[in-house]
Amino acid sequence: MSTPDPTPGIPPAWAAMLRQMLGPQADEVIAEIAEHGLQGPDGEPIDLAELASRMGLPEDPAAVQAMVSQMQQVLASGTGPINTDLTHDLARQTAAAEGDPSVTDTERRAVVDALGVAELWLDQATDLPACGGPVRAWSRSEWVEQTLPRWRTLAEPVAGSVSAELARVIGEQHMPEEMGDLAGAMAPMMRQLGSAVFGLQLGQAVGTLSREVLGTTDIGVPLLPGPGTALLPRNVTEFAEGLDVPPDEVRLFLALREAAHARLFTHVGWLQGHLLGVVDAYARGVAIDVDALEDAVRSIDPTDPQGIADALSGGVFAMATSPAQQAALLRLETLLALIEGWVDHVTSVAAEAHLPHTAALRETMRRRRAAGGPAEDIFATLVGLELRPRRSRDAATLWATLAEEGGAAAREAVWDHPDLLPTAEDLDDPTGYRARREAAEADNADLDRALAEIFGQDDEGKRGES
Repeated sequence: MSTPDPTPGIPPAWAAMLRQMLGPQADEVIAEIAEHGLQGPDGEPIDLAELASRMGLPEDPAAVQAMVSQMQQVLASGTGPINTDLTHDLARQTAAAEGDPSVTDTERRAVVDALGVAELWLDQATDLPACGGPVRAWSRSEWVEQTLPRWRTLAEPVAGSVSAELARVIGEQHMPEEMGDLAGAMAPMMRQLGSAVFGLQLGQAVGTLSREVLGTTDIGVPLLPGPGTALLPRNVTEFAEGLDVPPDEVRLFLALREAAHARLFTHVGWLQGHLLGVVDAYARGVAIDVDALEDAVRSIDPTDPQGIADALSGGVFAMATSPAQQAALLRLETLLALIEGWVDHVTSVAAEAHLPHTAALRETMRRRRAAGGPAEDIFATLVGLELRPRRSRDAATLWATLAEEGGAAAREAVWDHPDLLPTAEDLDDPTGYRARREAAEADNADLDRALAEIFGQDDEGKRGES
């Protein structure tokens, strides 16, 4: 005697999928479908077996349960627009993919000594004091752990939009509209899938960067919440191997750059918040290329988040064509160039009396920052943003000109307020910046005097009337 079918009219694969996805609510949904059937938007009954075939569901209920269970395991952790658990795990795995030994005592002493010497040399090159934070030597995994919070902050402005749009596209392409209310019930899972995919991409980008970065300021954006300096001894060694320069000299030069960045971001109190605000303003306006997104996910398996992340590696962001986006991008590129140019100039001033290969190392770093690398390309694909100071040479010339005309104090005085920062026009003509600044200050002084006279007359008139 055969066992009666507990779900008459419903293919076993469907029943298995519903129970796996909906949990305790599944029996009620299954009973409703068994009694009344499932109707599409046009009111016509839906053949569930045909629909399952169109969705690519296996016929075996056990296979369906395994498929959905695997997807749920991926989606179970993490909340918000970025699945931070997936980001963390993949970033750590990628960082250690080629081996990631702990920093030895010898390496740590070499880093601490280099950064100590760098601070002494910088004291002679800039009026900005040492940052005063901890000095650290990190493995790649340690760099990931310490910088992930900032990476999440940088990525979140676009992550929510990408996750929501990705969930919509996957739902439309892989869940036929005949599914009606059932598709709506699965919407939270689709949003979690978008969060997971973005988390995987961010983890891949950060993990890849950890194999290339030399310290905490390579990209021009501060990755630590407070003052401090750090170098990655293994990456520094690998970087030095490709140069015809003694490793100790390379380490000292990189320590100078790291310490100069730290001084700038620590003692120019408004700079870090201002820079992150410009990045945020740009990122929030990034447009999603819906056509590219739909093309990327058309042939993927919606139960494979890693496959979706790989499919999106070609980029899903439209070019910034709006005036607001173009203005935000110009502000960002100019500010990054000013930061990099200042560090480039000050580092050169501090190093030239001590390091014979200063000019060669300076040129190497300029080209490295201008060209970027594979990891920066991943980040550009991920959030539609290139963190490359393309005009750092012009900015370095501007800072050098200011120092020649008025000394280090005049150069550093430009950082007193964001309104004093040079513009893209100033980078076009670095030698004319000071004259334009003085002319603007004279105009402001004339306006202040005129306003004072107007208000002074008003005050005198009111006193005369009384």
